[in-house]
Amino acid sequence: MVPASAPATGPAAASAPVAPSATLDPTPPPPPPAAAVTVDDFDTTTAEDKAEALAVTAPAAAALGTTLVSLGSPADPGIWLKTPLVSELTPGRVAYGGNEANVELRPSGGVVGSGSEMSLPAMRVLEIPLTEIAEVTVSRR
Repeated sequence: MVPASAPATGPAAASAPVAPSATLDPTPPPPPPAAAVTVDDFDTTTAEDKAEALAVTAPAAAALGTTLVSLGSPADPGIWLKTPLVSELTPGRVAYGGNEANVELRPSGGVVGSGSEMSLPAMRVLEIPLTEIAEVTVSRR
């Protein structure tokens, strides 16, 4: 018998629905298909979504600080950063290695310094290797 606290495994776990996260986007990207396997399968953002993320024109409104990021759930669509640097959903900007992108900042509920999770599309737009723990600068827009 498998304990109730054991993680689900096997085909049923892969197809288990993921509850959508709250978002500021009135038309968020769809969740990835249940049969998603590759990075491209999981990245359901459109070319327009990516272009909007890269359309960094005005200076950021307020620097929030830096945080270490790792890959968040690839099943959670959109271009976002879950971070303890915010306490509510807000538009933001993230900078990494000379690249900047507009992202949705989502509260993680953690304490400042506990690190952050970034969506797969956001990591791709910023050219952060998916297996890296990277330091990014976070600002409000």
